[in-house]
Order: sequence, then C-alpha cells, then structure tokens
Amino acid sequence: MSVTRFRIGDAPLSLSRLRACWEGPVDISLTATAVDAVRAGRQAVSDIIDAGATVYGINTGFGLLANTSIPRDQLETLQRNLVLSHACGVGEPLPDAVVRLMMVLKVASLSRGASGVRRETIELLCNLLKAEIYPIIPSKGSVGASGDLAPLAHLAAVLIGVGECRSDGVVISAEAALARVGASPLVLGAKEGLALLNGTQASCAMALAGLFQTENVFAAAIAAGVLSTDAVKGSDTPFDPRIHALRGQPGQMDVAAALLRLHAGSAIHASHQGPECTKVQDPYSFRCQPQVMGAALDVVRTAARMLETEASGVTDNPLVFADTGEVLSGGNFHAEPVAFAADMLAMALCEIGNISERRTAILVDPKMSGLPAFLVRESGLNSGFMIAQVTAAALVAENRMLAHPAVVDTVPTSANQEDHVSMAAHGARRLADMAANAATVVGIELLAAAQGVEFQRPLTSSQPMEQLHAALRAGAGPYEQDRYFAPDLAFAGAFVLSGQALGYAKALLPSA
Repeated sequence: MSVTRFRIGDAPLSLSRLRACWEGPVDISLTATAVDAVRAGRQAVSDIIDAGATVYGINTGFGLLANTSIPRDQLETLQRNLVLSHACGVGEPLPDAVVRLMMVLKVASLSRGASGVRRETIELLCNLLKAEIYPIIPSKGSVGASGDLAPLAHLAAVLIGVGECRSDGVVISAEAALARVGASPLVLGAKEGLALLNGTQASCAMALAGLFQTENVFAAAIAAGVLSTDAVKGSDTPFDPRIHALRGQPGQMDVAAALLRLHAGSAIHASHQGPECTKVQDPYSFRCQPQVMGAALDVVRTAARMLETEASGVTDNPLVFADTGEVLSGGNFHAEPVAFAADMLAMALCEIGNISERRTAILVDPKMSGLPAFLVRESGLNSGFMIAQVTAAALVAENRMLAHPAVVDTVPTSANQEDHVSMAAHGARRLADMAANAATVVGIELLAAAQGVEFQRPLTSSQPMEQLHAALRAGAGPYEQDRYFAPDLAFAGAFVLSGQALGYAKALLPSA
C-alpha cells in the first residue's frame, strides 16, 4: 500500500489529504513555520513557570480543581497523573484507520504552537505514524466536551510507555512500540499531558471516517439508481436540468446532471420512447432521485466543510499566545460542531438507504416493475430476491433508530463544572455502523438492478452502467435459481463500502 507523505504547518489539512490518511499509511513532518510556532509556544510556558505565576493548566489542578496550585517540583507528576487517571476508555478498540486519523489531527493541532508542547513530543507521534504503529484506543468514554478526554488519554499514555499498540495487526506493549522507533517513554513537561488529551481529535477522526464512508455509499447509490431506472424501463425526463434550475437547489441540480450523464446512451431507455410507452410517471423513489439525493449531497457538503475546518483547528485548553505571553482559558474543546456534522451525516445515510430500499421493493414487485416476481424465473419454486429486500428493510429500520440526533443530548460531568456536553463521540462513532448498513442496502439494490437489466437483454444499458454491471457480476453471478445468497450480499455491501463506485459521482463529493 502506498504511503502518503506531506508536511504539516503551512496550510490547513484538505479533505482529500485526510481521506488519504484514512485509507492508508502516512509519513508526516513539521514545516519550518510549524517548528518555529511550537518552539515559541513552549518558551511561553517555560517563561510563565520561571516567573512563578499561577496559570490554569500549567501549574494548577484541572476542572473543578482548577484553583489548586501545584508546586514546580510536582508538575511532571501532575501531567503523568492526569494522563493515567483519564485513561478510562471502554469498549472495542477503534480501527487503526481512525486512530491514524486521530494522530494526524493531533499533530496538526499541536503544530500551531498554541498548545505549548515540545517539538519532540509532536515528533514522537510522527515517528509512530511513520512506523505504522497505532495505539489501541477504546471506542467509548467521551462525551465530546472538555475534549475527547478518555480516548486521547489512551493515545497520550502510549507516549509515556503505558498501554498497548498494534503493529502489523499484532498487539505489542507501549514500551515495545517506542523501542521500535528508537524512543524511550516521555517524561511529560508542564501542560503537555493536558494538551495531548484535551481536544476533539477522536470525535473528529470518527466523523471524518463517517464522511468518507458516506461518500462511498452515496456514489454507489447514484449508480444504483440509474441501473434500477433502466431495469424498470423508467424515464429520465425527471432528470432534465430545466426542472431543477427552476428550484435552484445546488445539490439537486448536480445530482440530476450526474443521473442524466450516467443514463446517456442506454439502448434500454431508447427502446421505450414514443407513443407506445404506456407509463405516465415513475414512483417517487425513481422520479425524485435528484430531489432526495441532492438534498443529501448538500447536507454532506455542509458537514464536510465543518469537519475540514475542525481538522486543522486548535481545540485544547488553555491556549498559549506566544506573541503576548498570555495563556487564555476558553472552550475550543467543546465538540458541538463535530456533533452537528455527525448528526447531519447520520440523517444523510438514513435517507440514502431509505430511497434505495424503496427502489429494490419496486424491482421485486411484478405489478410495479413489469419484471418476474422477486426477479427470478419460476418464482414460487424459487423465492429469488424476496428476503434480500426484507434484509434491506431491516437495515433501514435500524438506521432510522441510529439516526436520532446525538447533539441534542447532554449529561453534566465533572461535578457540574462541565455542565453542557456535545455527545459528539458516540454521534460520530455510530456512523460506521450506519454506513455499513446503508452500504448493504445499496448493495442489495445493485444486485437487484443488475438482475433486472438482464431481463431486458439483448438491450443494453449505458456504457458506465454496463461497466458497473460487469463489476458486480465478477463477484456475484446471475440469479437463475435459489442458492445460498448471503455471500452475494456480503460482496455487494463490501463493494459499496470500498469506494469502488466512487467514480460515478466523484465530481460531486467534497473529498474528491
């Protein structure tokens, strides 16, 4: 797998670069600009300590204990204790791809110099990334305010030689991981522990992963809708750009143009034009694809902009302003923007799956589609796609429950000092399950549409759709009689989630 190499410090992280970090290994380093900023920020912290001033986060306790001053000779112990006490994560470990994103985001945030950490602390994270060594971070335990404290504490713990990592899929101790990159456990200086575990990098990484998965599902659903339209000999008139220009919604216009382009040249479509065609209108799940998928696209684009901004932001607390020597305490750790973005993506995934399942339901219904019942000859003897559609219905029902907004919930924490939280972490974490569900739903539609198109032979669909048909048939053959169907569904879901269909809508998507 190719390695993505780049330097952090002169420009914000782009979504395309972040997608590359999610998809494979990275090798990152700091620019001279970032090195200077980090050095200045660290010097400001040292100057405060030397002056004997009492400043929150540097030589005080934390949260409700902010008024407790800590002697200078105990500052290193303070930072170590902070990391160990906050490493309270539970649940299954996050995937390596998400942890890799977390690490990149943390480096990007620290490289701005406003966190007051040492260069060597940041470079240790870079070295672990280069070696493809990823801390094992439990997925649950953050409420997305005062930072993603628990998951980021597990990340920070590895730097001090505590906890475990994964290397080439094998679990190793944190000390062994550090040894592999020629490092010893760090002794954290003043403020460093707090800077490492304060921030939105866990929530943001999970939300970004959800964004990229949503894009993969979206692209496949666009293609599935076109293939299904041909399978039922549907009309492309609803994709006419004049209709959408009158409304003016950007996503709707873009989706309509993509649907029309992908449908162009279809011999199936050409075969039912003219007065002999008795169809008046297609069901909404076919006719309203631009409206539904276009609205979903606009939501995805909005969420993407929010997450792209967050990815390069400084979200720990307090923040060091080296030019004035001030340390200001605020609330950038509050993950409300990430929580809203995650909720938007959840709703988009839900709707993509909803309309896809409805098209599958039309395809299997001979009264609506004009195709053999359940897309199989000798139906009755064979059940065909009957239960595949039931599976799709089950998955969209589950996604409807999962789509409940997380951001509207809040549970006060830390003895009411942190009395409003974002719940961004679990709002973002659920996106992986929702994307997997939606991918299977769209995958089922793709198989059903491919089957439907075969009933129109010798007529062919458009060139892009015939290429898609061939790719599907490479992993799942025609359904001629009942067979063990689960492997086909697994293949189709994996096909969607892998991004192999991205090309059908790549120009529309934020991370393209």
